[in-house]
Amino acid sequence: MATSRPRKATALKEAMTKTQLVASLSESTGLPKKDVSAVLDELGLLIERHIKKRAVGTFTLPGLLRIVRARKPARKARTMISPRSGEEIQVPAKPASTTVKVRPLAGLKRMVE
Repeated sequence: MATSRPRKATALKEAMTKTQLVASLSESTGLPKKDVSAVLDELGLLIERHIKKRAVGTFTLPGLLRIVRARKPARKARTMISPRSGEEIQVPAKPASTTVKVRPLAGLKRMVE
C-alpha cells in the first residue's frame, strides 16, 4: 500500500450533513457513495456492538477518539437550599443510569491546536 503525504485540512464554516459527508468522502477516496455510506453504517453498528450492555464497554477509533460506556450511580432524595430563592426544596431521587462518554485522543487534540 502506497503511503501518501497528509493533505492540508481547510476549515469549514458550517457542519456537514450525512449526505454531504458521504459525498465528500466519496469524492476524496474515489469510492462510490453507496460503499462509503455502507462503511459509515457498519462503523455505527460496530460501535454499538462494543458499547452495548454485556459488551466490552469501550470503542477506540485509533488516533482520534475513545467512546466509553459509563455507569452513573443512583442518587437518594435530598433537601437543599435553592440558590435563587434561598428556601429549602426537595430534590427527587434519581435511579442508576448508563451514559456514553467520548474522549479525544492525541491525534484529535493536535487537530485543534
